Amino acid sequence: MITVRKTIAVTTSRRHKVVDEKEAVPGTLPRITRLMALAIRFDELLRSGRATGLQHIAEIGHVSQPRVSQILSLTLLAPDIQEELLFLPRMKKGKPQISEKHLRPLTMEIDWEKQRVLWAKLRAAGSPKRVRS
Repeated sequence: MITVRKTIAVTTSRRHKVVDEKEAVPGTLPRITRLMALAIRFDELLRSGRATGLQHIAEIGHVSQPRVSQILSLTLLAPDIQEELLFLPRMKKGKPQISEKHLRPLTMEIDWEKQRVLWAKLRAAGSPKRVRS
């Protein structure tokens, strides 16, 4: 009988991605920033014809059609507000000041100037429960 001895390495935990500390950016993007980017992506899918409608996007994204509508409504915001949302500073911890729910009254307003006034109120108030026009 032959006995073979061999050392093998066994990993029992998940492997972690090695990140260079110099390249790592602290904090995470606010949820509203990610939702704004997603809204722009959904809009591109619809305009290019790669998605046939809201229901198709909902199926692809594994969300409900009403949620897709809520996310897509962010594209109705004035371009400068969209840009501000996309470039909000990263968060290190805690709740974000602005949520998608806070922006719903703005998306219902057609006039961009009125949106900008409501946006200024929202920014000045910090984290209000509701912004009134």
